[in-house]
Amino acid sequence: MLLLAALVAANLPFASNRLFCVFNTSSGKGLAWRLLELIALYVVIGLASMSLEGRFGPIQDQKWQFYVTTLAVFVVMAVPGFVYRYLWRKAGI
Repeated sequence: MLLLAALVAANLPFASNRLFCVFNTSSGKGLAWRLLELIALYVVIGLASMSLEGRFGPIQDQKWQFYVTTLAVFVVMAVPGFVYRYLWRKAGI
């Protein structure tokens, strides 16, 4: 379930023109906003996973390599949304 939530969260910035799917943007949402939203959702999923881990036992200490690796996996999960938004979909739709 956590991986499915991460997959949905990774593609969410590319699925909507609203900021965090809540705030309406008058000029549209560019790539920079989408990347910022992707990082914010990575943090949210990370906090949710740490909370879930804490329910079953002590939270394992992690070093920076773990976070870089999980961020890379999260970005790879976002590829379908990026391809749909910028490469596959016709312009103006």
